[in-house]
Amino acid sequence: MDLVVLSGLQGSGKSTFFAARFAATHAHVSRDRFPNARDRARRERELVAGAARAGRSVVVDNTNARREDRAALVALARVLGLRPVLYWFPPDVRASIARNAGRPGRARVPVVGILATAKRLAVPAADEGFDAAYEVRPTPEGAFAVTPRPDLVARPAAAPPPPATP
Repeated sequence: MDLVVLSGLQGSGKSTFFAARFAATHAHVSRDRFPNARDRARRERELVAGAARAGRSVVVDNTNARREDRAALVALARVLGLRPVLYWFPPDVRASIARNAGRPGRARVPVVGILATAKRLAVPAADEGFDAAYEVRPTPEGAFAVTPRPDLVARPAAAPPPPATP
């Protein structure tokens, strides 16, 4: 089972990607679904753990902009026996703002929110601990181009060489 972490700006296509790629097979956890929770991070952890106990893979669909956000999810995946997998949506601020403008009502994020997320969005690195990583880019046709990113995958420490035999 996997804990899939989507990471990217608001309006980058994360939720649409979830619907197209994972909705039939994975539980969906998004802090957008519980905006009034007192401790949204705790609620997120509870929902992920509940999905894992039920034997389901799960997708965490938030911006997950900071390394710390992603590290907490990798650690949670390890504790729950899930394989942490990253889907990284490289920032395209103009495209995100344009897609966001088409959202209805409360689903629309203030532009300042997208710009603030862009400032704190950290490019993922291999030392974050993911077992698999992919880059996702929306295509003009409305689909997604998904490219493996082995450079963002944690490498196990190399085993020391065996001792020399006399």
